[in-house]
Amino acid sequence: METLPGTLEAITARLQSLERRVEALEHPSTPLSATAVIPAPSTKEAAEELSFAHTGSLFSVLGKAMLGIAGAYLLRAVAESTAQPRLLGAIAILYALLWLVAAARVPAAAWIESTIYAGASALILAPMLWELTLSFKILSATATAAILAIFVLAATLLAWKHDRAPLFWVAYLIAACAALALSIASQQLVPFIATLLLMALLAEYAATRGHQRSVRPLVAAAADVAIWALIFIYSSPQSSRTQYPELTALWLLLPGCLLFLIYGVSVVYQTTFLARKITIFETGQAIIAFILAAVTILTFATRNGVLILGALCLLFSFACYETALRLFVNKSERRNFHVFAAWAAALLLAGSFLCLPPLWLAIFLGLAAMAATLLTSRLTLNAYGLLFLLAASVASGLLEFAFQALAGTHPASLPLSAAIVAACALVSSAASKHQPQESWKPQLLHLATAALAAFALAALLVRGMVSLVAMSTSTTPQAHSIAFLRTLILCAVALALAFAGARWRRVELTRIAYAALALVAVKLLFEDLRQGHLAFIAAAIFLFALTLIAVPRLAHKEWHSH
Repeated sequence: METLPGTLEAITARLQSLERRVEALEHPSTPLSATAVIPAPSTKEAAEELSFAHTGSLFSVLGKAMLGIAGAYLLRAVAESTAQPRLLGAIAILYALLWLVAAARVPAAAWIESTIYAGASALILAPMLWELTLSFKILSATATAAILAIFVLAATLLAWKHDRAPLFWVAYLIAACAALALSIASQQLVPFIATLLLMALLAEYAATRGHQRSVRPLVAAAADVAIWALIFIYSSPQSSRTQYPELTALWLLLPGCLLFLIYGVSVVYQTTFLARKITIFETGQAIIAFILAAVTILTFATRNGVLILGALCLLFSFACYETALRLFVNKSERRNFHVFAAWAAALLLAGSFLCLPPLWLAIFLGLAAMAATLLTSRLTLNAYGLLFLLAASVASGLLEFAFQALAGTHPASLPLSAAIVAACALVSSAASKHQPQESWKPQLLHLATAALAAFALAALLVRGMVSLVAMSTSTTPQAHSIAFLRTLILCAVALALAFAGARWRRVELTRIAYAALALVAVKLLFEDLRQGHLAFIAAAIFLFALTLIAVPRLAHKEWHSH
């Protein structure tokens, strides 16, 4: 039974063959060979024939490309032995461009052939430019960079017109590597950086038009390396770069600023006008471009470079906030919002630290923290509000003051900026918006803000109590007196936090109250007991014991009453 289908197929084929032969005998005018069945080749045979045909075609294309490269070497040899190297150099450059045209004119399906011809064109042009620039000294660095730019423009136009992605890739790869190598070898950085910036501009324009987005990282990396080399070389002492030409401040500032302008405009246009999701490459390259521009301004701006950069950072921060809140805040895709909000926060911090004096810095960051915390319920912006508050605490000296007040030998004086930031922290914590059944992220955010506010409040109370005692006794309090006052304030703060947390259902305040109890326990061990004054030690332990009993009862009583 298993062989029955095969047998039937064989019989059917035999009958069809007999019918064709009978028909041929009945119609002698039709030759038998015309109606005979030509057996079709098997799948394996067809694959082998296709493989051999493809391999033969590939070898033929490679042979043609090698002939082209051989012709380039022949031109180079003639140029070396003749008295007219300029003419032959121009012929060689046109020869390379003709191979570029040949790469664009092959059929669209023959992408391997297009790639090989484009590679031959680039491999003809790059060594020829190297020889004409460095060996024969025929071309200046500016002329060589201009020829590379023309080559890139021609490759771009041909690739877009004929839809040849390999042509685009190969041309940009070889041109970027050649520009970097020639800039180092010729010690003329600016002309080749200009070519790389043109390539970056073309690549970004191609991306906005939906062409060859994958080539952008290659071009961006080459431009980044070249501009960083410019900054490194020209920021070093003049005696270490005697072989490099002198450049004015304008030519030193332009490359980094233009790089940031290209990628900044590209990112804004694609995310806002084209409504595209920002990619990881675009995010990272925009940051790198901004850093290079900032380092350029800080290094080569002759006057007020820091103030200029700070003002630009604040301006860009405002623009990023406007873009994030007006265009991306209600989108289902959240990456654009998060990226622009992060950029806005980073630029605001950088700009404020660069161009604001200490007092105004504390006021500005404190107000920014309050605005980010109180004017919106967005978790991301609230987190940046906490970041601003922490930065303000560091810049104003609040953290240092609080540490000295709670753990130093003697509480330090309170700076005005620290007092302003402490007030902002208290307002931000007290007026922050709470939602029922919050997840752990907003709870952690509220806990951090409340902890900073409680820390500042305790420090202010300790400083005020020590000043009050000093005024009433007209003497500076001793170490054991200061230790007891600290214990008293911390116990009072723990009780207040436990009551407030339960009264207004602020679980973060209750948690900080228990943390304050742990802090008092550690303080008793490492400060109060070390002072050696038994009366104050007993009073401190008594206060701690009462607080240890009262805090859990206050918390549970208020929770149950609600």
